[in-house]
Amino acid sequence: MTDVLRHGRTSLAFGFFAQGVAFALLVTRIPAIQDRYGVSDALLPVFLAAVPILAGVGSVVSERLVRRVRPSRLLRWSQPVVLLALLGVGAGDRVAVLAVALALFGLAVGALDASMNMLGVSLQRAYGRSIMLGFHAAYSLGGILGASLAWAGAHWDLALWVSYLPVVVVLLPAALVGSRWYVDGDRGGVAGDESASGGGGGGGSGSGGGVGAGVGFKMLLPLCLVMTFAYIGDSTVSNWSAKYLQDVLGSSEQLATVPYNVYMVTTLVGRAVGDFGVRRFGAVAVVRGGAVVAAGGFAVVASAPGAWVGMLGFTLLGLGLCVLVPQTFAAAGRLAAERDGRPGASDAAVARLNVFNYVGFLVGSPLVGALGDAWSYRGAMLVPMVLVLVTVVYARSFEGRVDRYGGGHERPRTADVGRGSNGL
Repeated sequence: MTDVLRHGRTSLAFGFFAQGVAFALLVTRIPAIQDRYGVSDALLPVFLAAVPILAGVGSVVSERLVRRVRPSRLLRWSQPVVLLALLGVGAGDRVAVLAVALALFGLAVGALDASMNMLGVSLQRAYGRSIMLGFHAAYSLGGILGASLAWAGAHWDLALWVSYLPVVVVLLPAALVGSRWYVDGDRGGVAGDESASGGGGGGGSGSGGGVGAGVGFKMLLPLCLVMTFAYIGDSTVSNWSAKYLQDVLGSSEQLATVPYNVYMVTTLVGRAVGDFGVRRFGAVAVVRGGAVVAAGGFAVVASAPGAWVGMLGFTLLGLGLCVLVPQTFAAAGRLAAERDGRPGASDAAVARLNVFNYVGFLVGSPLVGALGDAWSYRGAMLVPMVLVLVTVVYARSFEGRVDRYGGGHERPRTADVGRGSNGL
């Protein structure tokens, strides 16, 4: 029993890692993609917006698919599609090919993000203690590696397909092999269990036709807002940190590339140790602390007299924002399990919540850009600061009956853990 859970945890962490690598390789090579396909500056935002929009569609579709198939199967086959679509982006030679590849990438990423977090939430419930932040730490590690590989490709002026092909050749078979050990905690099985296919899926459909019916949008609304605000903050750092340091704080072009790397590293560190904090102090305290630290980071960035103080602010942002998203997924799954005990209830809640990942991503960058142009970039940094602080108001939404699966002072009852892992 313990070996099954341990293998499931390791294989899922690798899935998060592979996704981090793939996503970083795409977003950090956008200028090279634009040059390869001759995409105009006017058309580029359309392509960039299409990816998160289609990812949202993929997440919505995933909510319906997991009524019939296990989330582990959805993850098993969506991850190769993401990697092959990434290779298609690098290997194509016409704008139409780019459009198709990005569309596939977006749809598959939505399914991948949703199913990864479904499995993470159910595994955490089976473990009976906080492990969700560790999965997202693996994603951050993959993002750092992907960004480093992208830097190497740009430094050596490698063709996109030359940069992407070795990564896909390594990660795709590794992900497929690792998927054999995925664990569907709530569904009572592992990915390799053939009873999950065919007739097994049909049975799941019959029993899960109302999956998540007990958890409506109104009940999830506080968590949806937290997810949106967290990604507005994240996209602000991703898209504006370099420009802010160079244009507002007067740094060199080389130094302006540092804040995002620092942000990624501190995100990794915060997530690597975050589960221990949740177990010790509880999810509510960790979320409140993360929101306050992140808001403080934005305040430091907005008031920074120079580049080095600005980098301190981005460092605080990484440490604060990193805990919000994993704990929001965990809280949604916990809430669904408490309100609707049927198998798959938490999967539906996670898929719905995941859509607001992309809402925040879409809103954040244009919002800061518009405010920066109309007002000032210093003032624009105060808007995500205020939004992140709203999370403090909603922190109680992260508390379960005994603050169980997200951590806290009281361990889950043995019976609760057994129900999460029965039949694994």
